Amino acid sequence: MTGLAEAKQVVRDFHAALDAAPADEIEATLARFTTDDWLWRGMHPFYEQTGAAAVADVFWKPLRAAMAPLQRRADVFLAGQNDVADAEIWVCEMGHLLGLHDAPWLDIPPTRKMCFVRYAEFNRVDADGRISESSMFVDIPSVMRQAGHNPFPPSTGSAHIQPGPMTHTGLQFDEQDPAEGVATMALVNEMIADLSAANEVANKTGVNEVPYEVMARTWAEDMIWSGPEGIGAAYTIDRYQQQHSYPFRFGLTDKIFNGHIARFAEGNYACFFGWANLTNTPTGGFLGMPASNPADMRVVDVYRRDGDKLAENWVFIDLLHWLDMQGLDVLARMRRQLGVERFGEEPQEEQ
Repeated sequence: MTGLAEAKQVVRDFHAALDAAPADEIEATLARFTTDDWLWRGMHPFYEQTGAAAVADVFWKPLRAAMAPLQRRADVFLAGQNDVADAEIWVCEMGHLLGLHDAPWLDIPPTRKMCFVRYAEFNRVDADGRISESSMFVDIPSVMRQAGHNPFPPSTGSAHIQPGPMTHTGLQFDEQDPAEGVATMALVNEMIADLSAANEVANKTGVNEVPYEVMARTWAEDMIWSGPEGIGAAYTIDRYQQQHSYPFRFGLTDKIFNGHIARFAEGNYACFFGWANLTNTPTGGFLGMPASNPADMRVVDVYRRDGDKLAENWVFIDLLHWLDMQGLDVLARMRRQLGVERFGEEPQEEQ
């Protein structure tokens, strides 16, 4: 039976082998650590893939070809028993992949400069020590901005390369006190319950404000919320409410929580992702977009707990998919602006 320590070692070995593999060995390396029916989820335009060959061809080979040499710079690493599915062990790693952007990736123009690809990866490790399920979230709009092709209007929060934990304690390679993980998971679940209650009120009454004192029950006053490109980051509860929470809450309605695929904690860190976590309906204004039809948000949250409060939160949202569901293909728009595609032509197949 695979425990947390064994699962973490599997993922560390997997990453070390993958990072060292030459291009013609990427598929074989992926296959060595994963099951034949490995389910891999990626953000738009990658979506669900099955098996090592598909994942290598769709994601890893094109990324490595565009940004070699690729360097893994992890900020958070944790494992845990899935809080929403018994007997599942998941491992999460979050950080940046750093490379030289020397060739187009998804037709994003190369800069010949350093490029930080922000990522959060989840891997489910089975009892036999093989990875059977993964999700890889990468902030593609951030890469676009670094290449001088900003896909969004000015963000309400601060746009920058998101730093890791202030305490530099995120890489939990060693065994952690189980009681600390229980406390972290309980605090995250309390925060989720508060937000769910606020969403119910908003859906019924249209009152979108979340009182400061409700936020302060689970969040530190000097919290840092690091959101995706297009939204940005905010510091302190007050600025978080002004720069993300209220633009989000007032610009979107009929919020439906669809649940999580994995949610777990270890030590004073926790994380979750859904596919999709949320469904909402834009009423106009969020990301500079007009009112539209309901769309899904696939979201990752990674948390650091400090005492009895949440101190830091890193968030990924598949905004390209959310916009695509509303009829805006951001990557196709970029290609037309660059002359890679023309109006009326069939969009090229993603590589």
